[in-house]
Amino acid sequence: MADITCRFSESVGELPLPEYPRPQFMRKDWLNLNGEYDMAVCKTGEFPREFTEKILVPFAMESKLSGVERHLMPDETLWYRRRFTVPADWSGKRILLHFGAVDYLCEVFINGKKAGGHRGGYNPFSLDITDYLRNGENELAVKVTDPTDKGGQQRGKQATATHGFWYTATSGIWQTVWLEPVHPSHLEKVKLTPDLENSALIVNADIPDGCELRVVVYDADEKPVTEQQIEGITAVKLPNPHLWTPEDPYLYSLTLLLSCGDETVDTVLSYFGMRSFTIQPDKDGYQRLCLNGKPYFQTGLLDQGYWCDSGLTPPSDEAMIYDIRTMKDMGFNMLRKHIKVEPARWYYHCDRLGMLVWQDMVSGGDYVSNFIVGVLPNINIRNLKDNNYARFKRSDAGEREQFKKELFEMIENLYNSPAICCWVPFNEGWGQFDAFEIGWAVKEADPSRFVDHASGWHDRGGPDFVSIHKYVLPVHAPKTDPKRPFVLSEFGGYSQIIDGHVWNKQKSFGYMMFRSKESLTAAVKKLYEKQIIPLVKKGLSACVYTQVSDVEYEVNGMMTYDRQLIKVNEDTMRNLNRQLMAEGERV
Repeated sequence: MADITCRFSESVGELPLPEYPRPQFMRKDWLNLNGEYDMAVCKTGEFPREFTEKILVPFAMESKLSGVERHLMPDETLWYRRRFTVPADWSGKRILLHFGAVDYLCEVFINGKKAGGHRGGYNPFSLDITDYLRNGENELAVKVTDPTDKGGQQRGKQATATHGFWYTATSGIWQTVWLEPVHPSHLEKVKLTPDLENSALIVNADIPDGCELRVVVYDADEKPVTEQQIEGITAVKLPNPHLWTPEDPYLYSLTLLLSCGDETVDTVLSYFGMRSFTIQPDKDGYQRLCLNGKPYFQTGLLDQGYWCDSGLTPPSDEAMIYDIRTMKDMGFNMLRKHIKVEPARWYYHCDRLGMLVWQDMVSGGDYVSNFIVGVLPNINIRNLKDNNYARFKRSDAGEREQFKKELFEMIENLYNSPAICCWVPFNEGWGQFDAFEIGWAVKEADPSRFVDHASGWHDRGGPDFVSIHKYVLPVHAPKTDPKRPFVLSEFGGYSQIIDGHVWNKQKSFGYMMFRSKESLTAAVKKLYEKQIIPLVKKGLSACVYTQVSDVEYEVNGMMTYDRQLIKVNEDTMRNLNRQLMAEGERV
């Protein structure tokens, strides 16, 4: 573990991440259950006789900010315990217990009785705990097991022993825990789809029997725009809709009012942006990514979302905003959220600040051999058949089904974010299987967005891109595909070690190393000007530079891991991104 401190860690108090955790489905009453919990680690799954440690939730036990800072081993069970009291004015309501994310397999107990559980380390889940509650103080206990890289579950780059680009594990609760009171008849979810062609928002809600749902849309000045009754899937007309773009991230507010008889039993606040993502040919026949019907070059960064003191958990709202705003100020208009799902507030900030998002699915399965994911792609063999499950270490049919379940849960949970423009099911062959079929299944589930079905390699000809990764070696345009745009979904990775701001100086690595900010900036400038910008007229529609910040041993970030220093000249990056955008407008 490094002896460096994130610039946002000192502001973390007794109640971390106190903001409302779900901005696109917000109710007035709620209770944050973050904070100090009792903790125990056991070799058996039995409830501990005593809890001998404390942990600060929602930081994983492996992180410094948790107060524990050690690994959960695959043969161990992690237990949490805390007490809470339901506010008296919630009497007569159903009480929902929400978890932003718990990695990986958990069971939840209220007052000693099992209230439910969940499998999957990156998606939120909720339990109705009303029938387990008692007057006065209640006890919440959570039991967690997590095999990390000793199992085939979705885990991304987590490892029990950090090395190379495999990072410190995240075990247990790592996103906000909270309570919410609801009427027995209440909204569980709503699906919002912009329809620019018809100047409408398509609202799809599950309305409880015997109830009616009304929606009121407000503009950015909170003036009412329209009001309409919702019946199943309903088109809510918007006169002269104000379109959402990264340069003008205009958001409408939405109030959902559920009535049963003469009583309004549920009020939910939300928002949406009016935008469309399509693919169209340019005058030379190259397929282009379009925003709101016009070619729009996406210049982005790989964003792994790790923090030196808190792992996968952002230390604060301010920290999330800083990363997004800093990259936007440098001229980038897109972040590829790499093999991680963020807390809902991160997407909210992308929505309101204007940052497009490519959302990766978290990889699972055993590690595929270096020959398949390292050697072959660099000699231009990037299209191995992925229905050979043994070759791609995906022989377990149950694990393949669990991957698909978690993938489509992620898409459903994040569907309403206007900033998300692309889903990425597989990256560089890690845990890949049936990518063609899964890519089209994703496209069917959400035809409103792009799909990068096999980022980097192994391309199975699925939707929507010819997707290339290239480090160190020169970047060239691939063979023209008349149906699919060309995107450079990873490149760059230029690196610099800065004393006092690295995780481990002796083990730090990068694809190409530079000694100063000036030399690093000059190399990045040359890379963009000599290789990347000229490719736009040859069909390049998007590029993703590696990466936002250093991560553990990797020192190839635009910022240091502690977010204390920016490693490249910001004016230079702004100018390069302006050139890319201008070139994209000329196609």
